[in-house]
Amino acid sequence: MKKLLLIIALSSFFFTGYSQIIDRFNPDTIKTITLDSSVNIKAEKLNIETFINKVINDTSFYQSFRDMKRYSFIAENRIYSYDKKNKVDGRIYRKIRHNNNGPYKMEYLVKEDEGKMYKKNGKYQLYTVEMFDYIFMNAYNTDFVPNAPAEDGKGGTNEGYKAKLKTLIFNPGRPVKVPFIGSKTEIFTANMRQYYDYSFTSGTYLDSIPVYRFKVAVKPDLSSWTKDGIMIKELVTIFDKRNFNILGRYVDMKYGNMLFDFNVQMNIEMGYFGEDKLPTKITYQGNWDYPFKKEERASFLIVHKDYKLGK
Repeated sequence: MKKLLLIIALSSFFFTGYSQIIDRFNPDTIKTITLDSSVNIKAEKLNIETFINKVINDTSFYQSFRDMKRYSFIAENRIYSYDKKNKVDGRIYRKIRHNNNGPYKMEYLVKEDEGKMYKKNGKYQLYTVEMFDYIFMNAYNTDFVPNAPAEDGKGGTNEGYKAKLKTLIFNPGRPVKVPFIGSKTEIFTANMRQYYDYSFTSGTYLDSIPVYRFKVAVKPDLSSWTKDGIMIKELVTIFDKRNFNILGRYVDMKYGNMLFDFNVQMNIEMGYFGEDKLPTKITYQGNWDYPFKKEERASFLIVHKDYKLGK
């Protein structure tokens, strides 16, 4: 049971979004993309399969996180927890300098917290926040190291969980062996395509970069029973028109059964720094619940800035 709960927590942790799905305070006020119009498919010589293949086969999104190892940068983290009425009852603010100029160093420039965010032993009250630190703090000097071999999910429990996480974030649409979810992540299979609408539009990212916005969304006319059985409600990917680099990804995921219940959205955005594409913003909104534990409600806003290539 403990292993199942860990996988559920890790799975739900990675999904938040451009829009405010959960009706409560949203720390994300940074708007980075404006849409123009529907793309003329014949004129652009593109089709839905072009975008699906790019999403499934892309490796550059994950590489962008690994490339952070070569840079020094500032990270600002805003973390909020909520009560059952979706009122803020806890807050953490941190401003951190990650220095990769020589041996890696992490320096807290600001570290503040309010509410009951920590237990008496110093650990986090919420497992969601613990996973936040595991991924977005330790990742800079452990997981995303240059030339790290790809994990296949074998060789130990922790390695298996990490491999599942990386698939969920960096290769959406591929199968993930998560108990009681099974093939629900495979949204591009022939069987699952009947439940989704696919579309792409033209837009501008960061006021200057021409992009395509590829959206996969559950069909609105499905029965409530069918919709409830579909885990990934929406997947949006932002492509640079000039080279088809992925500059952003948003996932909305909601699912529940007798063992667990989650409603989470996550958004990750990239920016160019010299020849590299690096993460600039990560947002999360989510609730998840499982038996014998208090329901967890949290949101994050992570902003990376002042990237400088280490010497």
